[in-house]
Amino acid sequence: MHLHSSSRTSSRSSRRLSSVLPFALACTLAMTGCDPKPTPDEPTPVPDDRTPALADKLLVVGHRGASALRPEHTLASYRKAVEDGADIIEPDLVSTKDGVLVARHENEISGTTNVAAVEKFASRKTTKMIDGKPLTGWFTEDFTLAELKELRARERIPAVRPGNTPYDDQFEIPTLAEVIALAKELSQSSGRTIHLYPETKHPTYFQSVGLPLEDKLIEALRADDFTRATATVYIQSFEVANLKAIRAKLGTSQPNWRLVQLMEEASLQPYDFVVAKDARTYADLMTEAGMKEIATYANGVGPYKRSIIDVDTTTGAFLAPSSLVRNAHAAKLLVHPYTFRPENSFLPAPLKVAGPDSTRNAEGAIKEIQAYLDAGIDGFFTDDPSVGRRAVDTYKR
Repeated sequence: MHLHSSSRTSSRSSRRLSSVLPFALACTLAMTGCDPKPTPDEPTPVPDDRTPALADKLLVVGHRGASALRPEHTLASYRKAVEDGADIIEPDLVSTKDGVLVARHENEISGTTNVAAVEKFASRKTTKMIDGKPLTGWFTEDFTLAELKELRARERIPAVRPGNTPYDDQFEIPTLAEVIALAKELSQSSGRTIHLYPETKHPTYFQSVGLPLEDKLIEALRADDFTRATATVYIQSFEVANLKAIRAKLGTSQPNWRLVQLMEEASLQPYDFVVAKDARTYADLMTEAGMKEIATYANGVGPYKRSIIDVDTTTGAFLAPSSLVRNAHAAKLLVHPYTFRPENSFLPAPLKVAGPDSTRNAEGAIKEIQAYLDAGIDGFFTDDPSVGRRAVDTYKR
């Protein structure tokens, strides 16, 4: 789910919130018989005029698999996500030197593999400009697929997810073809179709180095009958031009594929806008007019969750939902925000439990997710699909 490495990682990996009691928790207290009236220290409850979801079914997307429980973007992580109830698994896609799409959150892989410990690859360490910012490390596009297969995956945030570190160095970097094969296998064994949500990472950058992602993605998806005709495939990007290009290539030829415009924080820009000297920001895309334009080439939007329900900068209280969901639904766009995580580290202060940042806090995460379900979202990305599944299954709209 692109843009430059540092901002993406910040927005989807390490945001920490401080807040007073959010409205979701106030609603929970009301349902259990406690006094629902806010005190002066509590946020004003959101009026009960919930925006209806556009989708018939609330979708649980396994974000990089079940990345709270297994190292991200491994077949083990995707398998765990499905076992825990995910409807969809999400491979972020980057290219190898020989043009094969593989699943990594970033093309820089020092944090997610053992590459830094492999002496034969020491000379591959370099500094590159990725989406306009310098980044030092090892990059997938400097390795053939055969070379990447020599590496092993590691937990990206071990301080927050120490339970994943025993799995370090056990799993390979999977190709997109292998992820598709796994989804097909799990669909057969589970009796339910497991859908896919691939993201093209840094598309402008990969085009600039002669390794465009779009045709390779279409080719891989059409090569397997499962993704060509059976599963629903959501193709997502933080950039705009490549989604428009994919739409132009597809036309109406793949009715089971959906394009999704990802959105970073409102003040930031799609990197292809930066390159094109287009002054618009994601805030412009979130407006009613912006959503109407998105609907000309996409079927949904994937916003950062705080663009839907922000927090007060002084008190940390949840504010009333923005117009984002309403604007998207008016344009017939699905809304799938990111990312919901179960650890104390990523939860609002009142939803935390006793213990360190790494403490898994399923109940707090469920309350947070259900606040967004109240706002009318159609699905969501979560690092812990078992928590996401419980949030949906126990939710009463």
